[in-house]
Amino acid sequence: QVQLVESGGGLVRTGDSLRLSCAASGRTSNSYAMGWFRQAPGKEREFIAAITSTSGSRYYADSVKGRFTISRDSAKNTAYLQMNSLKPEDTAVYYCAANGVFWTRIASGWNYWGQGTQVTVSS
Repeated sequence: QVQLVESGGGLVRTGDSLRLSCAASGRTSNSYAMGWFRQAPGKEREFIAAITSTSGSRYYADSVKGRFTISRDSAKNTAYLQMNSLKPEDTAVYYCAANGVFWTRIASGWNYWGQGTQVTVSS
């Protein structure tokens, strides 16, 4: 089992930045791929970014490429999502996810989830 706890959400203005954190604990959490998803009211959960456990390769949704950066600190068992140039359409609940070796853009393909943190971007 892997437990995930997100933090760092909040209310910001257009153009501002935020950094979300995802603290992982449990069995060999550092061997898991980590990902970030978001879900706006009335919409499906959307893939944002993923980072692999082995090579540290990073993958992004087109909607956030160039603005968001995913990273991980293995010593702290923590993944991060640095969000720059935020837009009102980035408003959503952001979820951290963990999986085995493989990552996927499909939410149902991830095994472990955090409780979510709200990000609200005002215009």
